[in-house]
Amino acid sequence: MKKFFPLILLVLIVASGFVAKEKMRSIPNESFSTGEILKYKVHYGPITAAEAVIDVSPNIHHINDRPCYRATVFGKTTSSFDFFIRIRDTWQSYIDTAAIVPHRSFRNIEEGRYRKKETVDFDHNANTAFVEKKKKSQPKETGNYKIPDNVQDVVSSFYYLRTIDYNNLRPGDKIAVQGFFDEETFNMKVIYKGRETVNTIAGDFRAIKLVPEMPENDMFKGKNAVTVYLSDDKNKIPVLIEAEMFVGSLKVDLYDYKNLKHKLLIAQN
Repeated sequence: MKKFFPLILLVLIVASGFVAKEKMRSIPNESFSTGEILKYKVHYGPITAAEAVIDVSPNIHHINDRPCYRATVFGKTTSSFDFFIRIRDTWQSYIDTAAIVPHRSFRNIEEGRYRKKETVDFDHNANTAFVEKKKKSQPKETGNYKIPDNVQDVVSSFYYLRTIDYNNLRPGDKIAVQGFFDEETFNMKVIYKGRETVNTIAGDFRAIKLVPEMPENDMFKGKNAVTVYLSDDKNKIPVLIEAEMFVGSLKVDLYDYKNLKHKLLIAQN
């Protein structure tokens, strides 16, 4: 027995180490589920320049042996705006149903003559992201990158923000979001600005106001150029996004929605 006890203890320690390594966080989510569809008009100044659809597949998918929501964002310019630049972009994320982190991301970018396809596979146990991408007329490129714990991609970060209890925040409080985009990690702070009523094509909504602090770039005017409004109800869907760009103002306006987890609350006059 004395010979076997240290061996049994060693096996238990090693086994517990593997269990701990595989363990992922669990975040309560009462805001979204399968089958949700959100539709938006994108206004560039007074012009309706594009449309976007954000949907969650009606089926649960499995990546890395974990159940995932498949969230897809598809955006396209209107026929009248195609004359200036034709855009057909698809962004997709397989989001862990419990941890609300991406296991796989996909981008298919078609903007004018520019083409890019990219797949990112996240290993949250090893804290790595494997990227495979191909641009038009160029050879395929791959790379493996280190990522922090619970890193988000662009699509999954919106769903993560929908899981937060904003009743526990005060205006000016900041939410930390760690992200991975274009082979780089970034630390973003999202400022909670309180509540206000906003007008959209779909109606007037009491909304949670969020302002992400943007890094210095050639697209947006300053670090507080983007404002996101989430419905101030159990769904917390994006109802309006406003952005001040160097080339003008952009507004993403909700006009239709289906299969929400809860009834969407319209603001009372």
